[in-house]
Amino acid sequence: MERPPLILCVSVSEGNTALVARAMAEVLRADVREPEDVDPHTLSERPLVGFGSGIFRGSHHARLRKYVERLPHVRGTRAFVYTTSGMGRSQSLPWQRSLESVLRDRGFEVVGSFSCRGFDTWLPLRIVGGLNKGHPDAEDLARAGEFAERIAEELPAR
Repeated sequence: MERPPLILCVSVSEGNTALVARAMAEVLRADVREPEDVDPHTLSERPLVGFGSGIFRGSHHARLRKYVERLPHVRGTRAFVYTTSGMGRSQSLPWQRSLESVLRDRGFEVVGSFSCRGFDTWLPLRIVGGLNKGHPDAEDLARAGEFAERIAEELPAR
């Protein structure tokens, strides 16, 4: 029996990314785990794997980047990338493309990416109370669910 989809999530500052991961997981009926809790050699057993974190100083969290860099080559496994950031999609897009490129090099079929604004308390912003307080909000989480629904339509029936 095929294992369910998996969403890898690094959510360390405000819990933004974990909220998005759970919204997608509910639709996909996916497991949500931190990268360190998943043997990278088991990813090929999953029909779909999501890779996500917040954007920190212009890049995915170091824990996620290190995990992806040591992935073995897979075949036939779909993947998606998701992020939260203070600037939303405009800030996340270059970093999503970078991670997507590494995943493709490892043999994953990248089927999409998702990003939304998240409450950002990076040091200079902390002084003024942060940026995007209240995000991701209900609308952001609904968009995450809709993204997951589009991906789910392409998954084989379980």
